[in-house]
Amino acid sequence: MARSDIRFYSADIEIAAHLYTPDTPTAGPLPALVVGHPGTGVKEQTSGTYAQRLAERGFVTLAFDAAHQGESGGLPRGLEDPAQRVEDFKAAVSYLIARDDIAEDRIGLLGICASGGYSLSATGSDSRVRAVAAVCTADPSRQFRLGADGGQNPAVFRSLLDAAARARTVAARGKDPGVMTMFPRSAEQAHALGGEHGVEGFEYYCTTRGEHERSAKFLAWESIDRLAGYDPFFAVPLIGPRPMLQIVGDRAVTSWMAVQAHQRATGPAELYWIEGASHVDLYDKKEYIDAAVDKLTAFFSTHLNARGSSS
Repeated sequence: MARSDIRFYSADIEIAAHLYTPDTPTAGPLPALVVGHPGTGVKEQTSGTYAQRLAERGFVTLAFDAAHQGESGGLPRGLEDPAQRVEDFKAAVSYLIARDDIAEDRIGLLGICASGGYSLSATGSDSRVRAVAAVCTADPSRQFRLGADGGQNPAVFRSLLDAAARARTVAARGKDPGVMTMFPRSAEQAHALGGEHGVEGFEYYCTTRGEHERSAKFLAWESIDRLAGYDPFFAVPLIGPRPMLQIVGDRAVTSWMAVQAHQRATGPAELYWIEGASHVDLYDKKEYIDAAVDKLTAFFSTHLNARGSSS
């Protein structure tokens, strides 16, 4: 497997990506996958892990940093703009289609966590994508509005919208509005705020377990009101008759979001549960990633190997 650094443009923003290519020689163009990272993540973390593992299984894979994040361009830094995030996936597909070594009718999307929701939205509105899979599907809009477990007091999100509005006013007056910090200072504080799920996020992003210097761990405040009215699952009915797979840990507090997406499917759809796995377990724990990669390999091999097929 070889890795190369590439750049392409998404709505005039330069996107940084790693392209992984299999070592095994193959006659003719290859199937390819675009792999998106979780919110505030970067391509060197879990999306890169999945991209490498799937390249070892024979796919060309492209793991990219979303606009405004990682090594990609875009200001303000740390902006989570759902429309732009969907556009990033589509721009990545365009980049792959322009390559001579890629079979343009054998391209799939893989999104992890927040990118799981965005990949479903991108697939629904881009018929060039032949199959889509999501691992530990999450929708940042739902998570901010309703909480990771779906049971958050509505007053919490209203307070975030108020803070985002104040930040816009501060910026309009020429001052720095600051950013929304995503993680507390300690695992104990993370547990107090988000229970086990909060601790797992802290341990992955803020310790040697998964920390990366370019993973921002903050959001620009205007992300909040941009997310407020967005629903990536609205486009799920448009995916059919193309296939859709979601891989979810059976201990994930976020799994209700994958269930909601699954219920909107109009074509072949599977909700695949991995026993014993939480949401963040699927980021980096080998026993769970092994199971996920096996399932993804079977899924994409079936649906991307038949040229010209929409199923």
